[in-house]
Amino acid sequence: MAGPVIHTYRAAEAGLWVNSYLVEGESGVVVVDTSLLVSDIAALRARLRALKKPLLAVLVTHAHPDHFNGVLGLVQDKEVPVYAAASVGRVIEEIAAAKREQWSPTYGPEWPAETYYPNSLLADGAQVRLGELTFTVRELGPAESHADSYFLLAADGRPPVAFTGDLAFHGTHPYTADGHSARWLAMLDVLAGELAGVSTLYPGHGDPAGPGVLADQRRYLLYYRELVRRLSSGEPPLPEAAKAELDAAMRAFLPGAPLTWMIGLGADAVAGELAAAAAAAGS
Repeated sequence: MAGPVIHTYRAAEAGLWVNSYLVEGESGVVVVDTSLLVSDIAALRARLRALKKPLLAVLVTHAHPDHFNGVLGLVQDKEVPVYAAASVGRVIEEIAAAKREQWSPTYGPEWPAETYYPNSLLADGAQVRLGELTFTVRELGPAESHADSYFLLAADGRPPVAFTGDLAFHGTHPYTADGHSARWLAMLDVLAGELAGVSTLYPGHGDPAGPGVLADQRRYLLYYRELVRRLSSGEPPLPEAAKAELDAAMRAFLPGAPLTWMIGLGADAVAGELAAAAAAAGS
């Protein structure tokens, strides 16, 4: 093997098209992020088995269930390290039960009955060596989720690549309902510098891309926030007519992109965020 091979398992539409990456090295496989639903988790496990190499570790980029729900299905009774930035691990423990209570009525038995929490928490900048693969974590705090990070992969002198989770969606509408859009925008500015020399970013949703995907995400968020600001008139939540106008505008901004239901999902959270910021500025 000339170097690591990165395989992608992309969940079905019900599972939010989320990407899981299987990084195949000489001695085994490292999985970066896992699927949301039981059926996709089973398919991801089958994809892992087909590589006929041991699972060396699971890495979790951030605290959303479509990225951590499948960990238990992969590790099961194996002694496998599950790595995450310390803040990511803490938030997963805080939210997993509430997310199950919220979404199990919608997904039924497709929602996993248990959560396996990261068992190896990492400080910002920590490195993990797994065979010939070296992963470095960058802990970012709240951005798209309540706790985000990315992992850089270096192997055998090759240029590094980055697994960026949901810091930039590529060709899909993003999730904004955690209400950190201002912090997310600021973080995208930081990442534009940090990742400028990284040739390939592997996002949580959409195809691999160059660093320009960060600027695309920034433009989307700026437009979304400005529309929400105008449509809410500083008074969240948005009326249904305003949400319909927001939906139409964002569909036109990113035509043909999937996950359109996320447009309205985050509207009230972002409106509340903007109202709070305006109130703080005026106090």
